[in-house]
Amino acid sequence: MTNDSSLLAPDVKYLLTIDQAWTYKIIPEQIVENIFYLFIDEQQLIEDIKTELEIVFGMNILLKPISSDLIEKYLNLNYPNTKQILNEVANLQLNVNESNFLESLVNEAKNLRSSDIHIETYEDKCRIRFRVDGVLIERHKINKVEYPTIINKIKISAKCDIAEKRLPQDGRIRYNVNNMKIDIRVSILPTLHGEKVVLRLLGNDTSNLDILKLGFNDDELKKYQLAIQKKHGIILISGPTGSGKTTTLYTTLKLLNKTKSNILTIEDPIEYTLEGVNQVQLKESIGLNYSEALRTFLRQDPDIIMLGEIRDAETAQMAIRAALTGHLVLSTIHTNSAWGTLSRLIDMGVPSYLLANTINLSVAQRLVRILCPICKVQKTFEVKELPKQYQDLKIVTQYKSTGCKSCYFTGFKGRKAVYEVISIDDELAEYVKERKNNITDYCKLNNISTLANNLLTLFINGETSLEEIYPYLIHEN
Repeated sequence: MTNDSSLLAPDVKYLLTIDQAWTYKIIPEQIVENIFYLFIDEQQLIEDIKTELEIVFGMNILLKPISSDLIEKYLNLNYPNTKQILNEVANLQLNVNESNFLESLVNEAKNLRSSDIHIETYEDKCRIRFRVDGVLIERHKINKVEYPTIINKIKISAKCDIAEKRLPQDGRIRYNVNNMKIDIRVSILPTLHGEKVVLRLLGNDTSNLDILKLGFNDDELKKYQLAIQKKHGIILISGPTGSGKTTTLYTTLKLLNKTKSNILTIEDPIEYTLEGVNQVQLKESIGLNYSEALRTFLRQDPDIIMLGEIRDAETAQMAIRAALTGHLVLSTIHTNSAWGTLSRLIDMGVPSYLLANTINLSVAQRLVRILCPICKVQKTFEVKELPKQYQDLKIVTQYKSTGCKSCYFTGFKGRKAVYEVISIDDELAEYVKERKNNITDYCKLNNISTLANNLLTLFINGETSLEEIYPYLIHEN
């Protein structure tokens, strides 16, 4: 308990309930030969509590006094009892026999700002993990005997086949938790030791979608707003899975959603419901794919079309066709940089001269965890810690994460989108036609901030840590 390890193993954690841990200010260590070893706040009346605990647990108790600060740290991290989640989660015990156990699990995930719930089984254990700010955290351990019950309840709720255990299945669940509608995308995958389930939490609340809060700097925002006001052309947003591309698109659609415009989308999945936008769910099993939907869209008198993703040459060519016939097309694509998007489309077989005439804007995007403003600390910094190409920078201080009650001792609180925005002007259009792969000199001459530059700015300003941006700096160069 004196090191910086954070979460207790689930089999140790659930030796106590949340109420027991906070009432007695204790943290479990282990049970060996009917002796329950516990850490306790050194300011407690240890002998009195020892006697009471032996009655409660019916076994011998051995208490190890440690500092109040350390006890508080582990209580907040492993038995969260803050005002934010007290009513919803404080008494949550995972009981698969309860009819609302799945709803309770989803409620816990929402309160912890989780985007996904992973329910998985291995040879000798089963567990539940939550993805919080892009990182998986183990939250529950499940009895191996109870695991099939959990899977079947999820399958029934998602309208999946409970008898099918050999093939992957997809489904959808809808909940209304605390007056908030939550759509859950269910993915079931057969593995060596049983079926793994991932629940993706999709919120319908669009009130927080604000283009001013996305993360664009002033120059990038101006370029973006100018591009989306055009009547035709293509706007592409690139980045890996989970980089916030879809949120950027929905925020854009919310801004463009006017009575005078006919907006059509084809998505997989539909993550937000936008009143006034005609949204279509992709169903490849019956032939409703991106390219087929786009063909139909062109007969629906659209003004704006949103494609969830450009995956293949046919979809790319249909998008180009839509832009050429006077429509504004928004879409995403998996590439590493804004300029790399254009090379990828050319590799797909799209003629470079058509790209030059239709692409309005290319955007690359990443999501970076932000240091908790309450507990981050300033440290000295040596530039040799940066990749070689950045060691000529003059940086003498940095901020690092420590962890506190507010951020559940993770050191981070929330994420921020970082962008690279390239507007295709006449000069760049010529570069596209000539298939130039490198526009570094153009970016420097025109003061275009790259992803790497914007990531470094976040680090220099003390908003994030070097560890958080380092993988991106290596990857970008």
